[in-house]
Amino acid sequence: MGKDTSGSTAKLDTALNRLAAARAGRARPATGFVSQPEPRTIGSFAKGRQLIQGNFLFAGFLIEGPGVNIWDLPMPDPAFEEALQGCGWLDDLAAVGDREARIRAQDWVFGWIDRFGGGKGPGWTPDLTGRRLIRWINHAILLLNGRERDDSDRFFRTLGQQTIFLSKRWTSTAPGLPRFEALTGLIYAGLALTGMERHAAPAIEALTKECEAQIDAEGGLPTRCPEELLEVLTLLNWANEALITAGRTPPGALRDSISRIAPTLRALRHSDGALARFHGGGRGLEGRLDAALSATGIRGVRREPMAMGFVRMQGGRSSLIIDAARPPQGLASANAHASTLAFELTSSRRPMIVNCGSGAHFGRDWHRAGRATASHSTLSIYGYSSSRLGPERLFGRAPRAYLDKTPKDVWARTDDATESGMIFGHDGYTETHGMTHIRELDLSTDGRELRGRDTLGAMTPQDIARFEQIFEREGLRGIPFDIRFHLHPDCDATLDMGGTAVSVALRSGEIWVFRHDGVADLALEPSVYLEKGRIRPRASLQIVLSSKVLDRACQIGWTFSQARDNPSAIVAP
Repeated sequence: MGKDTSGSTAKLDTALNRLAAARAGRARPATGFVSQPEPRTIGSFAKGRQLIQGNFLFAGFLIEGPGVNIWDLPMPDPAFEEALQGCGWLDDLAAVGDREARIRAQDWVFGWIDRFGGGKGPGWTPDLTGRRLIRWINHAILLLNGRERDDSDRFFRTLGQQTIFLSKRWTSTAPGLPRFEALTGLIYAGLALTGMERHAAPAIEALTKECEAQIDAEGGLPTRCPEELLEVLTLLNWANEALITAGRTPPGALRDSISRIAPTLRALRHSDGALARFHGGGRGLEGRLDAALSATGIRGVRREPMAMGFVRMQGGRSSLIIDAARPPQGLASANAHASTLAFELTSSRRPMIVNCGSGAHFGRDWHRAGRATASHSTLSIYGYSSSRLGPERLFGRAPRAYLDKTPKDVWARTDDATESGMIFGHDGYTETHGMTHIRELDLSTDGRELRGRDTLGAMTPQDIARFEQIFEREGLRGIPFDIRFHLHPDCDATLDMGGTAVSVALRSGEIWVFRHDGVADLALEPSVYLEKGRIRPRASLQIVLSSKVLDRACQIGWTFSQARDNPSAIVAP
């Protein structure tokens, strides 16, 4: 294996960013807006009020500082500092929109200009600069309201300097969301600022190429992260609207990408309106998904069974989304999870079965734990994940472990026996134990019952030989495995029927009952729900079926069903 040069590459990028920022800092370019910008970003009124009161919650860290300037805060983590430098908090202050919010927004933005405007500080990276430009331009009316001419001149001069920096350094961003942020910011500035028009055309051409390279024919991204796909669609919508407002025709590749992404996002949306939480993504900011889909003007849904490697099953008011493709590979796996064949189940407006989620906002240990198979609602061999992490390398300013070993074969097909169900499988454990995981799922047409069956077994002569080798090495004690069903923290769950079933109560009043065929041991254990915007993980519960493979294969059947007068009993495999 070659020597890891990520550290030296990161240092070189930092040095080149500083050089380009210093050169841009000496420029005196933009003098005003070509046309008056309109806010397009969506913020949170509640978060805006918290900021005004001096409660700074970013990247899982809460710092209380009433009356403290945002740039005087201690920086507990690089992710906290990035959140400040990207100026996404402007959206939240604009959502409040009163005099106090305007004063905070102006003080903090002009404070940034005073401290960092000459090309200094950690915010001079292309993705953060693009993010910041979009917010400053979107909220220019709020930021310039009541300010003197000198402040207005400083504001436009700094916007122009950031635009020049971005035009020189956007190529250094990682493909994917960071590059989309940088290019969208450059397009925004090129179209909106006087004297910056020359930067628009190259940025539009580059964005077109990025769409063609990163967005596949099915409207998916290499990272396979639903929330990241939402952020990319939002940026493309903004770029498209900015072009139309400027009287330019958006490139065909841009419109085609938007038309492919929209149906895919609809397929990754649960019945409660939130996104499935896979590969580092969350449910999505409140209102962001609806706004992005509405802005596309596209009402179609995907007719294919799979969207970005996920299968969506719908029955009545229940939705089930399962990860049914290979995990992301290479650079795209920096935030990917070992979630193959994991699923989430939502009943009406209430999520029930979930994955723990991304722990990235709670520190490196939680981030790593959240990526493990045991943090997802699927089967895992004790002590192993279906995909394994490699050594850490730099990803932006923070180290990340990329997925090293992943399943080579992941498949999904319709179950001919049921017609409404599907069968999935992956070979992620063949190398370690000679085992293949097969999962059968059937969601009833009324959405009131989910039947499942999980099989862990050796399928080929080579797999059987590997299993027997491990079996003998373990002293004929078998290969232990667990099937986990993580419950949303709003669910109340209790062991029932003498410990042979679990009753799950949703806040809607629905009661769901989990049963199994008796092959495994049933337990109700503690779990966590890792959610962005909170200070610490939320406590929750998980249903766990535990068993061992003793003779080349073990098969376990189970059901989730809404409580009825005559609940149907599970048929043992």
